[in-house]
Amino acid sequence: MSYLNKDQQVWDEILQLIKEQGIAYLTHLDERPTSSKKEVALLSDLDENGLGAIATLKQFNERFEPVIVASSGPRYWGFVTGGTTPAAIAGDWLAAIYDQNTQSAKGNGDVSALIELETIQLLLSLFNLPKDFFGGFVTGATLSNFTCLAVARQWIGKQSGKDFAKDGISGSIKVLTATPHSSAVKSLGMLGMGSANIIPVNVLTGNREAIDLEDLKLKIAALNGEPFILISSAGTVNTVDFDDFEAIDQLKAKYNFWWHIDAAFGGFAACSPTYKHLVKGWENADSITVDCHKWLNVPYESAVFFVKEQHQLLQMETFQNANAAYLGNPLANFSYLNFLPENSRRLKALPAWFTLTSYGKMGYQELIEKNVETALLFADFITTNPNFELLAPVRLNTVCFTLIDENLVSDFLDRLNSTGKVFMTPTFYNGKKGIRAAFVNWRTTADDIVIATEEMEKIVKDLVK
Repeated sequence: MSYLNKDQQVWDEILQLIKEQGIAYLTHLDERPTSSKKEVALLSDLDENGLGAIATLKQFNERFEPVIVASSGPRYWGFVTGGTTPAAIAGDWLAAIYDQNTQSAKGNGDVSALIELETIQLLLSLFNLPKDFFGGFVTGATLSNFTCLAVARQWIGKQSGKDFAKDGISGSIKVLTATPHSSAVKSLGMLGMGSANIIPVNVLTGNREAIDLEDLKLKIAALNGEPFILISSAGTVNTVDFDDFEAIDQLKAKYNFWWHIDAAFGGFAACSPTYKHLVKGWENADSITVDCHKWLNVPYESAVFFVKEQHQLLQMETFQNANAAYLGNPLANFSYLNFLPENSRRLKALPAWFTLTSYGKMGYQELIEKNVETALLFADFITTNPNFELLAPVRLNTVCFTLIDENLVSDFLDRLNSTGKVFMTPTFYNGKKGIRAAFVNWRTTADDIVIATEEMEKIVKDLVK
């Protein structure tokens, strides 16, 4: 009997072992190191007959599990990495068990597609966005930006009577932006629009990363009425700066452009009455990117795109499956197959549906505001310790700082991360080497700030002797 058949007879034992291991990990997550320097020898040959699930779990636990770091834990403050709520984990486990290929709202996969459509509505409600956005789930901000900008590319072509999705790109497409995330720049390259076609817009003076509107107006005027794409930011990476969406909306009334907002994590400001002013006016954009595996705290890989429903035909032209003719009118016979890049998709919406339904608007308001409070608490430590300085004001959930002696930054960060108590990432801002700490995990508390800052004080004292 093959191991596949044997494993089928011991489902309960396999899942019980995984359950116990999962509970142990989650229970002791705050004790697990945030980094590891242990090396793992990799195998190159596959066993002829396999080991079976239980023996394979044993090998995994011997070779890999001890090296897995607490990136989903409360003191992993690098890369804007979120955690996973209990409800999101439940949804993710069920998504794996049911193993749906989420496509059609009619016929095969109809329930999973309906769950996704409902989850998009719940997210629009969470963000207080109007219902005239259409959306879906993709793997992350890169593919969300890709999806939105692909539809923007098709819109640009239509302005001059061209079908770029069918006939290819001819001529250059102008893209205006000030501080685009690397995923947006990467998407421009993958879409054949070329990062070299970006027309950089100045940022505001006074320690800002937001668009200088006067310079934007000059850049627009220089295009002499040519349609273009504007990529704006709801939360830049280093300092969580926001563009002035109300002012951009006024420009959109005068000029012909596609307005895309990268709101990968900054869009969650909309969940809080205290911070929702930061995204005022974003509801008038043509498309928006939001990462769910950041501040929504669902497992990787999860992001959504929102594209105004008025652009659905453009979106369908961009992504229509080559074999979609038998479906009839893709708008009448809806399938996600014709509205986003992937043909094969797991039920990514289910973890998001579980966590949104479980904790509601107030739960996410509390999560966002608690993270901002811990960010401000950490910033207080930076400003009161004579060895550190803030590189920018704390606008939301990310603290960008450096050491007074900039030459010590790399050594300091290496030593700090090697403690395994906390993890942060390096950056470069306003001509200075810096460090970023991003707070997006539902588990993070003031106690974690104490643990991290105590380590920081020890290290910096040793370095400045």
